[in-house]
Amino acid sequence: MSVTTTAGARLRATGGGANRWVVLVVLCVSLLLVALDATVLHVAVPAVTEDLRPSSTALLWIVDAYPLVCASLLILFGTLGDRVGRRRVLLAGYGLFGVASAVAAFADTPAVLIAARALLGVGGAMIMPATLSILRAVFPDRRERATAIGIWTAVAAVGAATGPVLGGFLVEHFWWGSVFLINIPLMALILPLGRWLLPESKGSGDGPWDVLGALMAAAGVLGVVLGVKRAGAGGPVLGAETALPLLLGAALLVAFVRRQRRRAHPLIDMRMFARAAFTTSVGCIVLAMLALVGLELIAVQYLQLVLGLTPLETGLRLLPLTFAAMAAGATGSYTLRRVGPRRMVGWGFVLTAAAVLLLVLMGQHDRPLLLTAGFVLLGFGLQTTLFGAYESMLSEAPAHGAGGAAAIGETSYQLGAGMGIALLGSVMNAAYAPGLAGVPGVPAPAGAAAANSLGEAYQVAERLGGPAGAALRTAARHSFVHGLHVTLAVSAGLLLLGALMALRLPRVMDCRPDADARLGGADGAWPEQEGAARPGAAPVPQVPARREPAEPAGSGRTAGRRA
Repeated sequence: MSVTTTAGARLRATGGGANRWVVLVVLCVSLLLVALDATVLHVAVPAVTEDLRPSSTALLWIVDAYPLVCASLLILFGTLGDRVGRRRVLLAGYGLFGVASAVAAFADTPAVLIAARALLGVGGAMIMPATLSILRAVFPDRRERATAIGIWTAVAAVGAATGPVLGGFLVEHFWWGSVFLINIPLMALILPLGRWLLPESKGSGDGPWDVLGALMAAAGVLGVVLGVKRAGAGGPVLGAETALPLLLGAALLVAFVRRQRRRAHPLIDMRMFARAAFTTSVGCIVLAMLALVGLELIAVQYLQLVLGLTPLETGLRLLPLTFAAMAAGATGSYTLRRVGPRRMVGWGFVLTAAAVLLLVLMGQHDRPLLLTAGFVLLGFGLQTTLFGAYESMLSEAPAHGAGGAAAIGETSYQLGAGMGIALLGSVMNAAYAPGLAGVPGVPAPAGAAAANSLGEAYQVAERLGGPAGAALRTAARHSFVHGLHVTLAVSAGLLLLGALMALRLPRVMDCRPDADARLGGADGAWPEQEGAARPGAAPVPQVPARREPAEPAGSGRTAGRRA
């Protein structure tokens, strides 16, 4: 991989190696904005509904346009950054994100807001893989890279958890558009800083960029995520609206993989998936996000509808999870060096499963100490798992394909989140609905309507009134708590499955200085292509690195060494 620097070379020349930590700060601010935008709108939905009067379908697209577009374009922009420059794609993402935020803040119709949210998704897809791949380039030493990834993952957790709290504050004191308006001054600050400080980095750049393959990957991921989201929203799995995008998306992804295997210069080198550690890391990310998002969704409903907390109080109750995640990220590098990827990811899953089983003790009455203890263990365990999985995935990938590897990790993150809502939401509904059949004094149609959700059950109970309404409300609360316990048990089982999966990860963290060359080879070639030594084979003599042609004086570029 060739790394070239632009104007940021001036700071590097005066500040030495310390500049990479300044680069990390810029990248983390970028990620914080994207993570915030994924959740900040949730508490503003009632205000948006009252102001713009969207239909139920339009409201669904207002919420889902951002994650759907972002997830589908991650591979496209991640691999494009490998070809044209990750810094270039990142800066373009900054600009688009700022413009889309302004359009969303002042949208006066549902269609404009949907379009703005889709543009935000495009900007997010340009930013997310670029931050991780640039991080991979500026931290070639694995020990320092582990520390940087720990900070990076902690910032992602802070952004996702802080979004509802910040959104609730802004909506309470201003108007709903303010949840988007906060992005503009931050982007106005970070765009010139990023242009000045961030180094440019590219992959090998061999061969043309596979435009058709990139579009196939985007359409395939879009179909799968859309189908999973519709299943999670309660749509029939075998219905056309759910099954058709799922099948079409899966078919396109299979065709994309086959196309990449045949091409001499693929977008994503599928040989990465032949490495057990890489594939296992991706699977662990999916399982961890599956548990986290599904549990967070159900926990929010429990705190608001069963315990009667306000949205702001709910956000504050979830803060211990955020602080624990920050602590896990801050100590992740030390833990990884001490125990290795296998134990770190495996025990992170086990700790999270223990936290989930502890939360089974929750009932219809508030138990703040139990909730706090459970959320602390949950946040620390899940962040430990995500840290170890992301670090192993990125370190196992060749340096020349960092953008593609980062896109795969982020896509796995999004798929896991969608699957978590679909799977755990389906388990919750299956356990909740039977408890509302045959409630004394409640007509069958009213019971069927109440079985859709606890919120709808409360509305039906209020319309019924009297003893029948009170009986329905009590039955709904009991059924919801029972469904919560069943869902937690299923989630714990999935987490323990993740702990077993983690046994395929390496036992120790390989921090040898030639690790990148051993994984990626000269100019990004794989060891099999260069005759590199396999474990137990005789050492291969070192070959001097190929010299790069000198750049013209004053070009502002400095040729970096080959990884």
